[in-house]
Amino acid sequence: MAFKKKASNLPSIGDYDRDRVSNGSHHDPHGTLGVHPFEGGWVIRTLKPMATKVVAVLSNGKEVELNHAWNGIWNGAVASKDAPDYRIKATYTADGKSTEWLVDDPYRHLPTIGELDLHLIGEGRHEELWKALGSHVISVKGPIGESRGTSFKVWAPNAQAVRVVGDFNHWVGVAHSMRVMGSTGVWELFIPGIEAGTAYKYEILTKAGHWIKKIDPMARQTQCPPDTASIVTESTHKWSDNTWIETRTKRDALSAPMSIYELHAGSWRTAMNYRDLADELIPYIQELGFTHVEFMPLAEHPFAPSWGYQVTGYYAPTARFGSPDDLKVLIDRLHQAGIGVILDWVPAHFPKDDWALARYDGQPLYEHADPRRGEHPDWGTYIFDFGRTEVRNFLVANALYWLEEFHIDGLRVDAVASMLYLDYSREANDWLPNEFGGRENLDAIRFMQETNATAYRRNPGIMMIAEESTSWGGVSAPTDGGGLGYGFKWNMGWMNDTLRYIEKDPMYRKHHHGELTFSMLYAYDEKFVLPISHDEVVHGKGSLLAKMPGDRWQQLANVRAYLAYMWSHPGKQLLFMGSEFGQPSEWNQERGLDWWILEQPVHQALKSLVATLNRLYLENPSFWELDHDRAGFVWIDGGNADANTLSFLRYDRSGKPIACVINFAGQPHHGFRLGLPQSGEWVEMLNTDASEFGGSGVGNFGTINANLEGSHGQPHSAEISVPPLAALWLKPKR
Repeated sequence: MAFKKKASNLPSIGDYDRDRVSNGSHHDPHGTLGVHPFEGGWVIRTLKPMATKVVAVLSNGKEVELNHAWNGIWNGAVASKDAPDYRIKATYTADGKSTEWLVDDPYRHLPTIGELDLHLIGEGRHEELWKALGSHVISVKGPIGESRGTSFKVWAPNAQAVRVVGDFNHWVGVAHSMRVMGSTGVWELFIPGIEAGTAYKYEILTKAGHWIKKIDPMARQTQCPPDTASIVTESTHKWSDNTWIETRTKRDALSAPMSIYELHAGSWRTAMNYRDLADELIPYIQELGFTHVEFMPLAEHPFAPSWGYQVTGYYAPTARFGSPDDLKVLIDRLHQAGIGVILDWVPAHFPKDDWALARYDGQPLYEHADPRRGEHPDWGTYIFDFGRTEVRNFLVANALYWLEEFHIDGLRVDAVASMLYLDYSREANDWLPNEFGGRENLDAIRFMQETNATAYRRNPGIMMIAEESTSWGGVSAPTDGGGLGYGFKWNMGWMNDTLRYIEKDPMYRKHHHGELTFSMLYAYDEKFVLPISHDEVVHGKGSLLAKMPGDRWQQLANVRAYLAYMWSHPGKQLLFMGSEFGQPSEWNQERGLDWWILEQPVHQALKSLVATLNRLYLENPSFWELDHDRAGFVWIDGGNADANTLSFLRYDRSGKPIACVINFAGQPHHGFRLGLPQSGEWVEMLNTDASEFGGSGVGNFGTINANLEGSHGQPHSAEISVPPLAALWLKPKR
């Protein structure tokens, strides 16, 4: 039976607890508020500032009127053997009118995070961290019924107190302070009645005594920039890509075809959301025949011109294009169309915005405290403290989050070189050596090894791809042998050398022939992707087409020959959007691509060539089955600098050859002798100078007969015509 006692008969609250709880600055408000044992019964305390009357409504319907104890703290007693379930009915009076509110009390609830979660977080080994921290809509059952609301959990070990603020409390968090869960630095609060769509932040009391408002580092949705609040979210998406995932699990990416179309979601076509993008992008990729798309970063970022490389919301897809479920729909539909999805991931650094990760709880937390390791001099950003277990866990779990929650097929890891070297882009006296006196960042190395090993273990068939621009050994070697454990590495050397060559006028190219052939000296040191990415068409570098010398016809011919060389070179290939149709202008994320240029037949023809390259590439395993095996490539003649030509053979596992001849000279070569591995009839499977691709039509019509006369180290040969600024692919007729 419920009863009322005078406040004087209830247990007193100490001055410290009383003051801190009432102003929302206590580290353990649940120790005072909620329901607690008292003289064979229970005391109920709640914090209801500004209320004029407060009543606890019990599960049997009886009401216990609470007394005002101090500065918004109300309490009362219940005689009961078991802890009572209750709701709070508070009355507020203004302008002579009274209003009653019946609410569930956050402080009557047990913690919504378990001991195992806390242990794993403390150890830095929680592989599903996004399920333990952040905001989650949950339901809690009790005698009165189900209590539905949102559980908030955040890591802030240097905080004196943490409060949840948002739309639901008018951004005043006094009545929603969190409790710290032991020594882990994790703070927790379950707030009944909070549903998906609610905007919130954390209000943190620093050791210096200042209140600061911060986003939730684990938020899975955010407001659309320039607004910065986190959003409570709940996914309702049901995946339909089981066939794709099952096939991917059995796929060996190294010996499978992979041609990647890189795009910036905001400017491929402007003013599109994730679902619109699915409608437009999927048929376009199917027409061109790319096996994968690679999105520049889609994690939330405040500054659009950063293209997503200055991340503030590591677990939140950018709200510019829709909700997290909208992105899942895009990925799901791409998979159902047979198209893989790669996402750029940026674990190397993060921006200094004061509402985000920077100095999160008033002190260096996610970033290294020493600026010689914790600040990036070029980018004006902070560098993660890779040696701190919780920070490393935050990043490892983030990679798994994108792979598992969004079914991403591969992560392209940005700026790996900046993580590897402690002296990266630093003056001689502005960096700290490692414990052995070296320049290697041992903590970052261990972080990358752990990320890659864990990602591959949990998600068979995915790809981890490094953008690494130095000669660091073993980037794509297994971690158990000391490698970094990536599946692939971008071949920045090939990209730089070949672009430097192709920009030269043909009359000077013979003096730079080695820039074309040098890549084969190290082609099998790593598992390479050949990238012509966004980085090559911005900041005054011009578009791929604009790099080419000569008039417009010659520029287009150079692009055709270059792309055919790229598609036939060992390694997977990546092409940035717009390059497939010869965009004339440098990429500008503010205005998108020059789609209008496709009104010109020569640009439609270039696009047709890219589709043909992809079709022939997919149909012929010689181009990809032995990409990372020396048996898959043999030079015919790599040293014909005077003629500006290259010729080589590609083989598949069964020994089927394809002969590739690329002429970077401005004139054709007639009567060109080409060594071949077998006699008989060969056919032209590709001629980038064909009129259908906008070329001059020079070529070899009909079949090519290889005789018994050996040449170039091959037992047979044929005389062919090689078009100007063009590539030929030849294969035996039988």
